Amino acid sequence: MAQVNQPYVWGTGRRKTSVARVRIKAGTGNFIINGKPMKDYLPVLNMQISAMSPLTATETKERYDIWVNVKGGGKTGQADSVKLGLARALLKDNPGLEAALRSAGCLTRDSRMVERKKYGLHKARKATQYSKR
Repeated sequence: MAQVNQPYVWGTGRRKTSVARVRIKAGTGNFIINGKPMKDYLPVLNMQISAMSPLTATETKERYDIWVNVKGGGKTGQADSVKLGLARALLKDNPGLEAALRSAGCLTRDSRMVERKKYGLHKARKATQYSKR
């Protein structure tokens, strides 16, 4: 459980351009993202399931209160960054949960980023139409 001299446990999650700072504390299961309840901030059910997956994998849904500050990217990237940050915070609080979190795929950082635009092209790979004659 959380250390006595430090009331909160922090975890940072990233996905694409989204960064989530997750703070957990022993509590009753409140889940707040950017000052709103999770169901209001992430209205799509798949995003809610993704953000909650570390808690369901470790069966600790009602044991922690969670506060998240997330910025950048879209809602899907934000939900996945919350998932990684929450998993890292749970792991820091209780290292015995690592096997469950790793088998659920919650500790893997998705390293895919937007490819940069190259000079002479319209986008990262899109070029002008080639004419042979």
